[in-house]
Amino acid sequence: MPPSPEVCEPGRDCPLCPRLVQFRAAWRKREPLWFNAPVPSFGPADARLLIVGLAPGAQGANRTGRPFTGDYAGELLYPTLLQFGLARGRYAARPDDGLVLVDCRITNAVRCVPPGNRPTPQEIATCRQFLARTVAGMPRLRAIVALGRIAHDSVVAALNGRRKAAPFAHAAAHDLNGLKLFDSYHCSRLNTNTGVLTPEMFRAVFAAVRAHLDASP
Repeated sequence: MPPSPEVCEPGRDCPLCPRLVQFRAAWRKREPLWFNAPVPSFGPADARLLIVGLAPGAQGANRTGRPFTGDYAGELLYPTLLQFGLARGRYAARPDDGLVLVDCRITNAVRCVPPGNRPTPQEIATCRQFLARTVAGMPRLRAIVALGRIAHDSVVAALNGRRKAAPFAHAAAHDLNGLKLFDSYHCSRLNTNTGVLTPEMFRAVFAAVRAHLDASP
C-alpha cells in the first residue's frame, strides 16, 4: 500500500537538519510573510512523471511555497512543461497563477532552502526518506527527470540503485527499478548563462520524456 501523502512531506517545522532549521528561522525573522518551510511536492500523486530538483531557492520556492516558482529556473522549466503537454494554464511565477501540472509532479531532493544553495551530504541523505516516500506514493509512476547530479544521485539511492551502474550525464536515460530515469543539467541561471545548458538541450530531454510516456501504458 502506498504511503499516505502526510508521511511523504516533512512538517512545517521539521527538525531533522539543524543547520537548515537555523537558516529557516533566520528567513522567518527576516521575511515573516514568506513561506519559509519545507516546500511540498507540486502536482498529482497519480502522475506518471516525477521531476526532481536540488532544493528550494532562497527567494524562489522558499518565498512562494511552490517548487521552481519565483526564481529563474522556473522561467525555463514551466514553459517547457507547457510545451510538452505536462502543464496547462499560464506560469506567472506565483503559486496562485492557476498553473496546473498534467501527469507530472515536481519535488526536490532537499525540501528546505540551504545556505548558498548547497546542502551538505548529510542533509541530502537525511531528506532522502521523503523522496523515497514520494516515489513510493506514486502508483502510476513511469519516469523520473533528475535536474543535476545531486538530484540524480539522490534518486538512484532512493531507488536502491548503484551510481556506477547509472552514471549522471546530460540527456542520459537509465532503466532503474522498473522506472526510466532521465538526466538533465539543472535549469539554473548559472548553467544557462554559461551555456552549459541551452533551452534546446533542455527541451530535447523533455521530448525524450514525452515520447517515453506516450509509449507507456
